[in-house]
Amino acid sequence: MRATCFLNLFISGVLIALPLAAGAGPLDEQVKAAYATWNVAFNKGDAKAIASFYTSDASFLPATHDVIEGPEGVEKFYTHLFSSGVTDHTLDLLRVVGDDKILVAAARWSVTGKDASGAAKRFDGVAAHVFEKQADGSLKLKLHTFN
Repeated sequence: MRATCFLNLFISGVLIALPLAAGAGPLDEQVKAAYATWNVAFNKGDAKAIASFYTSDASFLPATHDVIEGPEGVEKFYTHLFSSGVTDHTLDLLRVVGDDKILVAAARWSVTGKDASGAAKRFDGVAAHVFEKQADGSLKLKLHTFN
């Protein structure tokens, strides 16, 4: 629990300290492409494909306050989520900073789920992502948290 709080404070501090981006640049385009691919997998309900976007030592910190480690844990989380009928996920990039190895991004997310009566309802929030650039140039999530 203490590590989770520290990690959330650290990511929040990094994102607050980041200057606002003046316009889209190469980092923005890389993250937007990763988000688009992630959204496609999510909207197909493909938990295995979602898990493949995470590094082997990834930490995933969902709004449930669980600490999920690695692609296997991510796949289990999303398998359960998809069984509840969640779909139509979007990620809209707010800002990104980074270098040739690590990128830190913040985004607004939204998804369609079901309310307590089972009716379709739109949910949204913000997310923080730490991407690790792979040898082939692709991005994988090293840390992912959202509210």
